[in-house]
Formats: sequence, C-alpha cells, structure tokens
Amino acid sequence: MEEKLPTHRMEITDDLDKLLHILPLSIQSAIASHPQKKNLIEIVLDLGRKPEARFIDHTCYLSEDVVSREDLEHCIPRVGHFSADNRAGIEGTLHRISAIRNRQDKIIGLTCRIGRAVFGTILMIRELVESGQSILLLGRPGVGKTTALREIARVLADELEKRVVIIDTSNEIAGDGDIPHPAIGRARRMQVAHPELQHQVMIEAVENHMPEVIIIDEIGTELEALAARTIAERGVQLVGTAHGNYLENLIKNPTLSDLIGGIQSVTLGDDEARRRGSQKTVLERKAPPTFEIAVEMWERQKWVVHEEVAQTVDNILRGRQIIPQLRQVDDAGQVSITRDPNLAPSNSEISKVSEPQWETMMNTPSKPSGLRASGKMYPPKTETPAQVEFNQLLDKSWYQADEVNKIRTPGPNGEDWPVYLYPYGVGRSQLEQVINVLKMPISLTKDLDSADAVLALRSQVKHHGKLLQLAKNSEVPIYSIKSNSIPQITRALRKLVNMDNPDNPESADLRLFTKAGSDDEIEALEEARLAVEQIVIPQGQPVELLPRNAKVRKMQHELIEHYRLRSDSFGNEPNRRLRIYPA
Repeated sequence: MEEKLPTHRMEITDDLDKLLHILPLSIQSAIASHPQKKNLIEIVLDLGRKPEARFIDHTCYLSEDVVSREDLEHCIPRVGHFSADNRAGIEGTLHRISAIRNRQDKIIGLTCRIGRAVFGTILMIRELVESGQSILLLGRPGVGKTTALREIARVLADELEKRVVIIDTSNEIAGDGDIPHPAIGRARRMQVAHPELQHQVMIEAVENHMPEVIIIDEIGTELEALAARTIAERGVQLVGTAHGNYLENLIKNPTLSDLIGGIQSVTLGDDEARRRGSQKTVLERKAPPTFEIAVEMWERQKWVVHEEVAQTVDNILRGRQIIPQLRQVDDAGQVSITRDPNLAPSNSEISKVSEPQWETMMNTPSKPSGLRASGKMYPPKTETPAQVEFNQLLDKSWYQADEVNKIRTPGPNGEDWPVYLYPYGVGRSQLEQVINVLKMPISLTKDLDSADAVLALRSQVKHHGKLLQLAKNSEVPIYSIKSNSIPQITRALRKLVNMDNPDNPESADLRLFTKAGSDDEIEALEEARLAVEQIVIPQGQPVELLPRNAKVRKMQHELIEHYRLRSDSFGNEPNRRLRIYPA
C-alpha cells in the first residue's frame, strides 16, 4: 500500500562564503571553484596532512601542500571561542568548527562542518509534527538530524504559532553568537554554559519560560533522559535526537532505554508463561515512552517512522514482527509512504538468529555514536550485576524461539544427537571452543527443562541446592568439573558423549590450548606433547622443557593435565621452565 503527499521543493541556505573567509587563501580558491561545493559536508585540516573536503558521496584533497601551523593559526582567531566540548562557531551562521588538541592542549586539527538551513526538509513528517506528539529522531552522525530539528523549530514557532524553546548545547541548532540564526524562526534559544549541565537547562526552560514545545539535540546521558521524561510528564511536546540507527539500539542501551519506556525483567506465573509459550522470566516495557513517535533517519531522503513507539517496543520484546512506515522523497519532491515487513532488519531478523550468529553480531565493531561521536568521551563504567543480568535477559528474549522444536538425529550407537547441555558456572567461550574444535554433537541451551545434562563447577554445585533439586525433578544428570580449564571441560564433554577412554587418552588437539594461535605457542605445546608421548609415557622418565614465559607455561600445564600427568615449574625468570613427571 502506497500513499502520496503533496509535492514540495526544498530550499537550502548555507552561508558558505562566511566559512570560506576563515580558511587560508589556497583552500578558499580550491573550494570556491569546485563543481560540487553545494554538496560539501566537512572541511578537515589536520597538521602535517593534506586538507580534505568531504562531500555526500566522496572525499577529495584540496591541495598537494600539507597543513602547517601557520594555516591553523590563520583559522583559529577568526572563529568564536572553543567551549568545553572543543566546539566553536561563526557568529551569524550555522557552521560548526571542532578542534583536535594534543597533550599540551594546543590545537592540531580542525573539522569545519557546514551548517545549512533546509526549508522543507520535514515535509515527510509534517503531519506528525503538527499532531502535538513528542518525536524522537534517530540516525548516524551526519544524516541530517540537527538540520531537521532546525526546520521543525521554525514550523512550530512560525506556522503553528507555538511557544518553542530550543536547548542549544553546542550552539549548533541556532548558530554561534547571542542572536540566533533566522532559520529557527520565532523560536527562542537557551544556551548551555557547560555540556554536562544540559539536563538542568532543560528543566529550567520548563519552569521559567512556559514553553509548549522543547527541542533538544543529542540526548546522550541518563540525566538528560530523566529530564526529558520529567518534561514530557508536564504536558510539554518534546522533539529530540539521539545517536543510533534503529529503535532497537535504544532498547539495548540501559542509559537511554528510558526514552522508549525503560525495560524491566518480569517473572510470569506458570499459567501465563505456558499461555505465552515463553520462559518464566521475560523483559517488558516499564513505563509509557517519553517519545510517542520515533523516526529512523536511514538516509537524507529515506526515513522509517514508528507511529506508536509503545506498541513497537512491546512487539520487539516479544519477538513479534513490526511493520513500520517507509517515507521517501523522489527527485521531483513527491513524498511516498509504504509499509513493508521487510523494513525491520533489526528486530524481525534478530529474533530469528541462532545464538552463535547473535554473538557474532554483538561482537562486530560498530560506528562511533553517542558521546564518542559528539566529542564528549568519558571512561567506560563497570557494569553492575543488574546491568549484566539485564543484558543476559534481553539476549534470551531475542533468541528464545530457537530453543523450541529442537531437531535430533540418531548417533552411531542409536543415541539422540545433539546432546543439549545446560552449563552452570562454566565459561561459555571455553565450552564453545572445545565443542567446535573437536566437532562434538553438543548444543548449549539456557532452558533447564529441555536439557539432557548439566555441566557445572563442583564448587557451585555444593552451594546450590535449588539446582540439584531442579535437576533431580527433571531427571537430568549433573556432570561436575573441578575448574574452568580446557582439559577438565574436554574430559567431561568426552564422557558425556561416550568419547572418553581413561586408559588411553587420545593425542591432544593443540588448538584447544592456544590463546592467540601464534607460532611460539604452537611450538611450545608441540614440544610438551612430544615429550609426553615419546618419553614420559613410554619410558616412564621425567622430562624438562625449554624455558618459556608464564603465559605459555600455563598452556603447557593445561596440556600436561590432559594426559593426566603432573608437572611443576621451577627455576628463576627468564629461565623458568616445566618439569613433567610420569604417572
């Protein structure tokens, strides 16, 4: 189904000449004569490198000469004051100049970002802006979130005649200087002295200036998210932005999840869990969302709209398919609206992937976002036990469907394969390493009811009576190991699938014991293996190995343990080495 909205042309104002005025003459002339200067996004000046111009679809050098200190000194006095977040502007324009400093606090790089007032850019969501509901814009840096905010402020203030206040933390929405840029219309602008005080200015705006609409750029901290909720609960329309490509990015972010209602773990009763066909502990939305509408800005002319954030979040957490709107503008200025279930790559695909695929997705490095992209970088916080449990429960809720309808195939002796193993207190990475390297017919599960066996640390089993009782009621055997070492895990898994022969241990697979897989590690493990198999076991004689560092000696000890032999380290560094004793 496709709808059409009225055709409208966008008008663009950029004041590019004022930005060129602060640059060295050679760079000014290169940009002024460039055929695509209307598509210019950024100018990058790094000390000792060629100056770059970044356009929408490509990057090019502006000169063969590298940027000198004199070039930077030429630019710096011509811009405004650099604030605590290393951002400055040019008075009367929307341009932003960001600085890179060295350890001596001297500026060694500048990023000059072109700010444009694009009239008509919000045509795709015009009726949503007029509805009075709070709107959250999501998207990667540079996709046009701030430009859209600027136009939303103008439309609400001038055309709808509402009282609009902009919280302009970096002077990016309304430009540098005390007088805001005309692009925001009659909207008022409140500046922020220090970026970390943005949440206080948000509350101050509501208490002192009676706004009907508050506009915020880059909500990035928990305090700002709580302030946004406070404002929304007072009946003020909110329009804000956050870094993140999809709505699911906010669900996975404990800091910002309150913007879409917050997430909490809930324990269901037996009847309710059976009715839902899910586990007893699930994740649910905690409260009404701060923003009723979310807009994912995929490209400048391609936006995905979630008209009911509350319903969308509920469907995502329950693994249901979501069908958002896709809104696009063609070259003629015509807006089209379509609905397609394939538009939701985030949740509908995540809920179907298997556990190894999900872990691969979660370990893939993502583009910088949030505070990192804005230049306000703080040391990472240590996750609390509650946050760890939150992430584990969220992972469960998104691939719990794979725990149902497990398929088994007959093994060589008629047994059912794979064996579903419930690990408790055992390192998952070591388990997966052993299973993958030895190609064992074992699959890990987080559902004790569907498990064929439990593998647990001996110390954990002794102090966990509930686990023993549950395993007994389900008639599931418990295999215990003394430690999280590779040999202990390998021995237990071999016994589980009847591959263990205590009288004649197989030759060890060295890949199980390496950490980085380097040549030095393989050489040291091969030395230990040959010593055991050719001297210690057949001849019953002790053997001393070559000196190795502590990390490699630990690998050798684990390998010796695989053969059920004893080994000790002796000597002083750097000549400390292993001695292997016969049984």
